[in-house]
Amino acid sequence: MAVDLLLGLQWGDEGKGKIVDVLTKDYDIIARFQGGPNAGHTLEFDGIKHVLHTIPSGIFHENAVNVVGNGVVIDPVVFRKELDNLAKFDIDIKSKLLISRKAHLILPTHRLLDAASEAAKGKAKIGSTLKGIGPTYMDKTGRNGMRVGDLELPNWKKKYRALANKHEAMIDFYNVDIQYDLKELEDEFCAAVEVLKSLTFIDSEEYIYQAQRENKKILAEGAQGSLLDIDFGTYPYVTSSNTTAAGACTGLGVSPGQIGEVFGIFKAYATRVGSGPFPTELFDENGETMGRVGNEFGATTGRPRRCGWLDLVALKYAVQINGVTQLMMMKADVLSGFEKIQVCTAYKYNGKEITHLPYSIEDGNVSPIYTEMKGWKKDLTGLSSEEDFPPALNDYIAFLEKELEVPIKIVSVGPDRKQTVHRKS
Repeated sequence: MAVDLLLGLQWGDEGKGKIVDVLTKDYDIIARFQGGPNAGHTLEFDGIKHVLHTIPSGIFHENAVNVVGNGVVIDPVVFRKELDNLAKFDIDIKSKLLISRKAHLILPTHRLLDAASEAAKGKAKIGSTLKGIGPTYMDKTGRNGMRVGDLELPNWKKKYRALANKHEAMIDFYNVDIQYDLKELEDEFCAAVEVLKSLTFIDSEEYIYQAQRENKKILAEGAQGSLLDIDFGTYPYVTSSNTTAAGACTGLGVSPGQIGEVFGIFKAYATRVGSGPFPTELFDENGETMGRVGNEFGATTGRPRRCGWLDLVALKYAVQINGVTQLMMMKADVLSGFEKIQVCTAYKYNGKEITHLPYSIEDGNVSPIYTEMKGWKKDLTGLSSEEDFPPALNDYIAFLEKELEVPIKIVSVGPDRKQTVHRKS
């Protein structure tokens, strides 16, 4: 049985958590394949909002097994808090949440290193979430990291001490004022590790392989977005992992030939948190309206998101490098009320008009070329069928499908799992 993928096509915050929650009923296993607590997957049902950072978004479904794959980095302290938040739901965590032994651990000193590194950059900072993600992936590629499986070995504290000592020396090298009490952080970390050790550790690549042989339906869940990919994103303003479809292969141990459907999630407009280029960013009333109506604040950091019109040049690029087979458009309801909607269909780059994403889209290198479309006023939040869509929304969807050459199968018209329209056309 092939593994289906679900991933974001913009700069993250596309609404992946909601769609995983919606789709989970059709799958036996939901598996996170990269990222860490810098992710914030928001689910809303029964009038309650839930934010998950490391735990897969299928955790609220009784019949789904949730796997944290080897490509994920885990902060035991954050993980423990997530588990505490789930306690009231009476979920059988021991059997429903499995963790790869090959997943790397975020240490307290990784977070301190993150803060020191970002502070040292000054105005050149990249907008890190300061969760220790970057330093953890650096230790992974530098072959110094600690993994979940190490916690099963008797000498894990000795290995921890050696790595933490190295980190403290690096923090001193940055020569910035970072105030911290490492003993207090370590006490919290060790207590959280004991909670983590009470869960079920697996050799996840073998588990996924055997599940495929048993014809189990598997959905791989990505974090962040394709434009934040370490290789193909807007470098250096990117995350530290591969957020694209290829990351599912390395983050779960699935062969490329075993990938089935690739679900691509995007917003009906565009947002970005933190620093980095954003060609269609708006600084006017339209951008303010998007942010206010869309409640655009980072689920992890709480930082306000920058808002702008949909960028089809960047979206086509993401569809292409991921091999997207189906699209899901989120937050269509936020665009209700705009008289006119702009869609970026090309860039002006070095005096020429181009329709592909160039090496650099830094400010001054590109300027967006827009196609104007008619907006709609109808409130979409109560709609349950595409037959009730206003004509202008249908025109918007048809235009995007023609440009992207991929069908838009789902349109989200609100944050609740019930506010999801499955398109037949």
